[in-house]
Amino acid sequence: MSYCKGLLSRGLLILVLLGLVTGQLRYSVREELNHGAFVGNVVSDLGLDLKQLPSRGFRITSGNSKQYFDVNLGNGVLFVNRTIDRETLCEPTTQCVISLGAVIENPVEVHNIEIEILDINDHAPKFPRNDYYLEISESAVPGARFPVESAQDPDIGTNSIQTYKLSDNDYFALDLKTFNGNSKLIEIVLKKALDREQSAVHKLVLTAIDGGSPSKSGTAQISIQVMDTNDNTPFFDKSTYKASLLENSPAGTLVVKLNATDPDEGSNGEVTYLFSSYTPLKVRELFSIEPRTGEVRVNGVLDYEKSSSYELYIQAIDKGPVPMTGHCKVLVEMIDGNDNAPEIVVTSNYSPIAENSQLDTVVALMSVTDKDSGDNKLVSLTIQPNLPFKLNSFKNTYKLLTDGRLDREKCSSYNITITATDAGVPPLLSQKTLYVQISDVNDNPPVFEESSYSFYVQENNAPGVSLFSVKAIDADANENAFVSYLLLQGDVEGIPVSSYVSIKSDNGTIYAAQSFDYEKLREFRFVVQAQDAGNPPLSSSATVTVFVLDQNDHAPTILYPAPSSSTRSIEMIPRAAGVDYLVTKIIAVDADSGQNAWLCYSLGKATDPKLFKVFLHTGEIRTTRKVADDSITSYNITVIVKDNGEPPLSSSTTVSIAVVDRISKIVPDSQRHVKNNTSYSEMTIYLIIALCSISFVFLLTLLIIFILKCCKCNGSADPCCACCCGVPNQNPTEMYKQANNNIETRLPAGLQVQPHFIEVRGNGSLTKTYCYKACMTAGSGSDTFMFYNTGIPVGTGPQALIADRNLKRLSGQSFQNLIILKSETTTPVEPKHPNPDWRYSASLKAAMQGAVHMEGAAVLRGAAVGLEQQWPTVSSATPDKNKMDSSTTKTVRG
Repeated sequence: MSYCKGLLSRGLLILVLLGLVTGQLRYSVREELNHGAFVGNVVSDLGLDLKQLPSRGFRITSGNSKQYFDVNLGNGVLFVNRTIDRETLCEPTTQCVISLGAVIENPVEVHNIEIEILDINDHAPKFPRNDYYLEISESAVPGARFPVESAQDPDIGTNSIQTYKLSDNDYFALDLKTFNGNSKLIEIVLKKALDREQSAVHKLVLTAIDGGSPSKSGTAQISIQVMDTNDNTPFFDKSTYKASLLENSPAGTLVVKLNATDPDEGSNGEVTYLFSSYTPLKVRELFSIEPRTGEVRVNGVLDYEKSSSYELYIQAIDKGPVPMTGHCKVLVEMIDGNDNAPEIVVTSNYSPIAENSQLDTVVALMSVTDKDSGDNKLVSLTIQPNLPFKLNSFKNTYKLLTDGRLDREKCSSYNITITATDAGVPPLLSQKTLYVQISDVNDNPPVFEESSYSFYVQENNAPGVSLFSVKAIDADANENAFVSYLLLQGDVEGIPVSSYVSIKSDNGTIYAAQSFDYEKLREFRFVVQAQDAGNPPLSSSATVTVFVLDQNDHAPTILYPAPSSSTRSIEMIPRAAGVDYLVTKIIAVDADSGQNAWLCYSLGKATDPKLFKVFLHTGEIRTTRKVADDSITSYNITVIVKDNGEPPLSSSTTVSIAVVDRISKIVPDSQRHVKNNTSYSEMTIYLIIALCSISFVFLLTLLIIFILKCCKCNGSADPCCACCCGVPNQNPTEMYKQANNNIETRLPAGLQVQPHFIEVRGNGSLTKTYCYKACMTAGSGSDTFMFYNTGIPVGTGPQALIADRNLKRLSGQSFQNLIILKSETTTPVEPKHPNPDWRYSASLKAAMQGAVHMEGAAVLRGAAVGLEQQWPTVSSATPDKNKMDSSTTKTVRG
């Protein structure tokens, strides 16, 4: 502090001796002083009245954006306001001076203050790189020199680098050459020949020491690789080149021509010049070097005020297999010229200003400086026309004032370009753009980019993932334009919308709160509100519709036959079945939609894959040739049902097909399924024994009747006798007609027996119609049926199709198209009500209600077959007014 006071006293003494009365003060302070450090008493030195300072608006202005100094209005002391780093503020080789202005209003006075920043030893020397790598051939002779880049120290004077030191070793020494004041060229000199076989790598430590008190140092590691080849390093004819250059030299001006030679021959002796990586990027932008000739030329704009000298590090590289490098330094000294344009310094900027500001409102205060002298230092300021602003000047201080009405809605801000022109020849000018913002009120609500949004989301999404974003824009500024988002209260099918989605308040990103299921929820809507942060806040809302897209996440479900590990469907076909005979039809559905629910049927495993085929889209199983051609009595086929999703899902079912000679009775349910249930094992044994006994008795009875018939058919016209006694066999159809005629002749007069019809027709997408006729004669003692299928010959022989053999298994959720009929002997005189024993399958009713088509063969079952399952009666399913007559044809549509 005493040092600063001494400097202050000497400065004031010089001012008094020189007789300067311009109000300019000069102080000196050290860098890195803490806040509050004393600089000088400005009020006392300027001869001002301390009591009048507050009323006259005394303040300190600086051309720098950082206010390094300030004045205590209580005592007039100028003190350090923030820590000053001289190396950051000024160039290393120039004097560091900060110019301040003491502005006093009412009336306005401006005094200049210059403060010189003195350097301290606060930086240690530092090499551009911590590690250097040199490659030296073992054939290098003692005395060979290898330049090394010098260290840098931002300090100046005695605080800068003073000397270098190399670690002790037997092979290398350090040679220093001083030039340009205190700058040094460092070269490593080889003291004795190298031997790679003894030592392939040498590690050295180079230390740079400054002259501060205490001194500071910096080190760099030097790794020298001894090359085992007889190569020569390119070397320059000078280790340091010097050149002088005017600061206004145009681009392309030759600075210096380098010359490096390599004693090697061929490509090993060809040298290429380029900047070393140690040369700063800023310097490489100002200069260029021609790789082949070594000519260094100006490539940018040189400014003496920015730097009075430049150091260029050049390296010469040969084109050998292992390139060798030589180094040199180029020192460029700059010559000053009149090339400084005026500099505009804005001391105060009162932006933003209210849009209802009055005329002549102060917007900004500024000053102008020019480093040149004489007429070149006379400066005038102007702004562009047609702006609601104007300039007023007083000495070297300028005011920017309002000169018209402001309207933020028309123009929210202005870029005012201030042009300063000096009086030089030719004149130089500079421009500074002042940004003036007009303050706003919260008069615009947020506006969504769209009034309503529609987004599509795949089902089975992970909870918490980002789905989409909404965005609203507010035309206001600052907090009035900050938009936050929220979900308005609402529900989707009675559930709050917050259970489905959530929103991030700051950016409008919407997240899924749960995983969506297309089969349960296909779309939902909610409202998003955007609200700004103004006072009072303004808001707007938008409707968001979310559509859930289906994924293939359900495999096909086989309704008939229902797949089960313990039950297998059994279908029966006659051995007389021909080509394209309908065995059964696979019915399946898929819970998905669109192409994910398109089903395709294909044949999997089969006992004889060439006998059966499965239609791709209908699921019908048909024969490809006559069944009678094979001797096999049973087949197992597996049908695969696959959807059209990506990836596709599939299900399969196995159908057992039994080949029989003739079907006279409908096989009961207990015989159509093979059940692996140990609880029925004993009953199964009893049923097998009873079945064998009944079959034996039946065959024995047929044999006895056959013998008796043969013995009594002496010349009889009975068809059976014709078969037994050699009478020519009649056509089965004619036999059937004859039998009917015989029955009619034996009936009482007036009694007509009409056949009973049950017609089952397709509905909707059915492709065929099947008509089944139950023909019962008066002499029928048991349930006797004749079924006619469209397109199939009818007869009493083995070739006749008695019924469609599509027996549908009754289990699970399968749709079973079942009609159970029982014959009744009635007369037209006394029509009877439908027999209560006629039963409809419960699953048939479900199939009819669900529009599941009965296509293929219907299963007909006689009442003689004992069913344990109880079915709804016809009377309960059909109103009494629709009682059927025995001769009436009924149509049942699926």
